[in-house]
Formats: sequence, C-alpha cells, structure tokens
Amino acid sequence: MAEEDVSVTFKDLGLIDELCEACTRMGWKVPTAIQKEAIPLALKDKDVIGLAETGSGKTGAFGLPVLQALISQPQRLFSLVLTPTRELAFQIKEQFEALGKAVGVTCMVIVGGMDMTQQAVELGKRPHIIVATPGRLLDHLEKTKGFNLKALKYLIMDEADRILNMDFEEEVDKILKVLPRERRTMLFSATMTSKVNKLQRAHLKDPVKVEVSSKYQTVIKLQQHMLFIPCKHKHIYLTYILNEIGNQSVIVFCSTQLSTLKTALMLRNLGFTAIPLYGKMSQNKRLGSLNKFKAKERSILLATDVASRGLDIPCVDYVINFDVPLQSKDYIHRVGRTARAGKSGVAITFVSQYEVEVYQRIEQLLDTKLDVYPTVKEEAMILEERIAEAERFAKLEMARLDEKGGKRSKKRDYMDDDTEESMGVRNRIKKNKKKFKK
Repeated sequence: MAEEDVSVTFKDLGLIDELCEACTRMGWKVPTAIQKEAIPLALKDKDVIGLAETGSGKTGAFGLPVLQALISQPQRLFSLVLTPTRELAFQIKEQFEALGKAVGVTCMVIVGGMDMTQQAVELGKRPHIIVATPGRLLDHLEKTKGFNLKALKYLIMDEADRILNMDFEEEVDKILKVLPRERRTMLFSATMTSKVNKLQRAHLKDPVKVEVSSKYQTVIKLQQHMLFIPCKHKHIYLTYILNEIGNQSVIVFCSTQLSTLKTALMLRNLGFTAIPLYGKMSQNKRLGSLNKFKAKERSILLATDVASRGLDIPCVDYVINFDVPLQSKDYIHRVGRTARAGKSGVAITFVSQYEVEVYQRIEQLLDTKLDVYPTVKEEAMILEERIAEAERFAKLEMARLDEKGGKRSKKRDYMDDDTEESMGVRNRIKKNKKKFKK
C-alpha cells in the first residue's frame, strides 16, 4: 500500500459509518493516497481516471464509492468490474464481499476456465456486482439468454493498461457498446498509455484525473539486488539462495510456462515445497496453487507474469526474478508482490549473459544501480551435481506424462497435489529429500 497520511480518515472522505467500520475490520487504518484522491470525487458522481502503482489500494478506491452508492439506491446488476486476469478478479470479489458483508452485497466472478452453464445460472440470480475478464463476459452477453447490462450504474476498469495490452481491445469495445450511456465510469491504471487515453476520451464524461505517482518507483522498504550468473547455473544459484534463506515465503518469476513447470518440478525433487502458477492451468488449479501459497501450506510459488500485478498476498518475504522481464515496467509489478503494507522485503534478479541489455533498461527506469546479492560461489557450485540430477528428473517427468496420453491437459495440471500423477511425483520426492543437505 502507499504511504499513509494519519491526519485523514475514511470518515473525512465522506464514507458512511457502515463502510468505515468495514475498513476497520479489513485492517485499513487510514486511506492510501489514491483512495484520498479518488473516493471524494467518485462520491460526487464524477467519472474518475486513477493512476497509481501496484499495491496502492486501488480496489478500495473504486470499491468503497460503488458500495456507498449501492447502499443508497439498492439495485441488482449495479456495477461491472473489468479486470485482465482471473486471479485478480477473484481477489476483487473477495474484497467487495468483505467490505459489503454487513449490508448483504452479492458479487460473482465471470472468467474463463470455468463452466459457462453454472455461470449462467449464477447470472440469473442477478448479483449486485459482477467482476469479469472481458472475453468470458462477452461470451455471456452474446450467448446467455436473458442476460444484459442495460440497467448498469457503474463501470470500473481495473488495470486498464494491461487489459488493453493483452489484446482485449476488441472485446472491450463490444462490451461498451451494450452498456447504458447514463452510467458512472472509473478507470484505474498503472500507466497512461495511448490506448488508455483513447479509451477515456471515447467513453468517459468529463473525467477527473488523479495521479499519485508520476514516476516509476518501488517502496522504500524493498531491498533490491541483482546477481550476474551464467544461464546454465541459474538453477544452482536459485537452489543455493532458497536453501540459505530457509523457510521464507518466496515468489519466483519465470518468463515461460515451460520454465515455470520445469523449475517447480526440480525444486520439488529437491524437497522444497514449491507449487506452480501459470496461464494454461485450469482455473481450479490456479486458485488452488494461489490459496495454498497464501495459507503458507507451500513456501515457494513459481509463476509467470500472471501473478505479477494486482494480487495481494500479505506476507511475501522474497521475490526472485529467475528470468529478467522483457518489459521494464513488469519489473516494478513483480517486485511489488513483496514489501507491501509497510512491511519490508527483498527482491533478487538473476541476470545471465543473454539478459544484460534488458536488465540495463530496468536500471534506467529505476534510475539506480542495484547492489549485487552476496553469494559464495564455491558453496553454490557444490550443488552442481545434485542440481543436474534434479533437472534430469524434471525433464523425464515431463516427457513421461507427454508420452502417457499425448494430452497437454495432463502435463498442464499434474503438479496439483490431489492427482494420482502427483502422488507418483511426491513418492519420488520423498526418496530424494534426504539426499539434499546444505
């Protein structure tokens, strides 16, 4: 969350007592910068464009005004929230339900990877708030009989820059065409891209722009490091660092789904409690991985950039960029998963001989040079033979499952702890646990 100004309260912003009490229950003591700027404007029925970095409290900035309006004029299908990823959609739903619990707010998620028929049944119950990804919502607007949003009062677009950069532009245009003109619109984004600017000009009425940070930056309590290592030694140094830091909560970001899965398998073979999260996993598996990590049942989350923005996981001690992100701005979002809500955190970026130029762009964006993370090469390289064995295990395991059915779905989901395939993996992991010692 952004830095707090203790002199301003949620009551001062114009929120009713029920919502102020809900904020207290959520552990929100005082408003963040974006909440201070956006909430009073939204309560005055203004269209709002909010620009703020990740972890700044944007969900509260749009959620609280929507709930206050809903309480004053109760109506089904009152608000639509569009968001780029499934995980973020479920997180927004949880916050809406927590904030609106005392007044009986109903909220549902419409995302891909889940049964459309069941979703249609839920839509038939006409919830107050729908949180959706654009593609699946458009499917329902076109195919689900009797479903429309003609009476909608509020449209929220969260992470608008990412929605448009993920090629949802066509779907968003189609959705906007079937929404009522007489509505309030709030658009929240980390950056004001040309696509976002075009969208706001076409679909917002006299919007008020609020910006709490015009410069890309990370929070003060985040310790940022880099480590220049040969590409072939990345798994060695990852294992060395994970072994050094002990049972801390860690998110490891990889650039591809294949790398994510292979690294997760390798770490599991070494006895680490690692679990993957990437786009082609089924939605239930993705939520399962996320919930196990949040509940601290697993200490290491291997993820693609599907987990880099918006997700609020309270206690992440370390973020490790196993691969340097190609887009410099994604670095800000990745490392923003730690050092949240005033806590400290550590970010380490592995830089191979092939990633120097990309990494230098990140340093230019931050306008700083990162410190080298302290390691002892001799201690790390002791692990070389054992890591090579674990890498062979991961490669064979993936090939075995490919051969077994020739179905990607099997390889996609077999890291879930409840499958028979995973039982075989776990049994082999148990045999290997004693082999790996510091």
